[in-house]
Amino acid sequence: MIKKISILLFTVVLTFGLTNCKSVQNANNKQKGAVIGATGGAILGAIIGNNVGKGGNGELGAVIGGVIGGGAGVLIGNKMDKQAQKIEEEIPGAEVERVDNGIVVTFDESSGVYFDTNKYNINAASQATLNKLIGVFKEYPDTNILVVGHTDSQGAEDYNMTLSKNRAYAVTNYLAGNGISNGRLTTNWFGETQPMHDNSTAEGRAKNRRVNVAILPNEKMIKEAENQVKG
Repeated sequence: MIKKISILLFTVVLTFGLTNCKSVQNANNKQKGAVIGATGGAILGAIIGNNVGKGGNGELGAVIGGVIGGGAGVLIGNKMDKQAQKIEEEIPGAEVERVDNGIVVTFDESSGVYFDTNKYNINAASQATLNKLIGVFKEYPDTNILVVGHTDSQGAEDYNMTLSKNRAYAVTNYLAGNGISNGRLTTNWFGETQPMHDNSTAEGRAKNRRVNVAILPNEKMIKEAENQVKG
């Protein structure tokens, strides 16, 4: 009992120490992992907005899994808080959200990873951003990584679906080619079907041409947290 109390006190202190992280400041208890029995729906929402139930969400749900609650969730949440803070420091232009037990990083044309019109090759600017992200992934190896590609609504729907697939795989392949294990990586794509912004404006379309990277605790991190709580 003393050991469990010590662990919980330690995690509380660590949590207060991380409150300067922008992505953590707005995190509620659900986002910090202190909820039991929830699913990964909040992460899905951060990736595809209000369109949950369409497209490939069944597969994404299986990859994301459920929320780990209780003391194990708090321990995992603290580790993810530190990783989110590191990403914000390394890539200040990216949108970094702490959601459930994971992290969702959104890149659009103004935030680090983007593609030329109708292209899916990783350009030099995007390589520089991804190299920083790879450094964080190597520093925190006990996570899985989900890459999801999207486009705006310009052009044919089938073409956009293929384009988003190619762009998502371009990011995944770049990560794998630079030292990130394929076993950590999952790729998905939605074309134009999951807009988060208004496609009738140029600004909205630019934001919809995006790549999401979700960072999730792997089995090793989860098991270690559970064992730590059990003592």
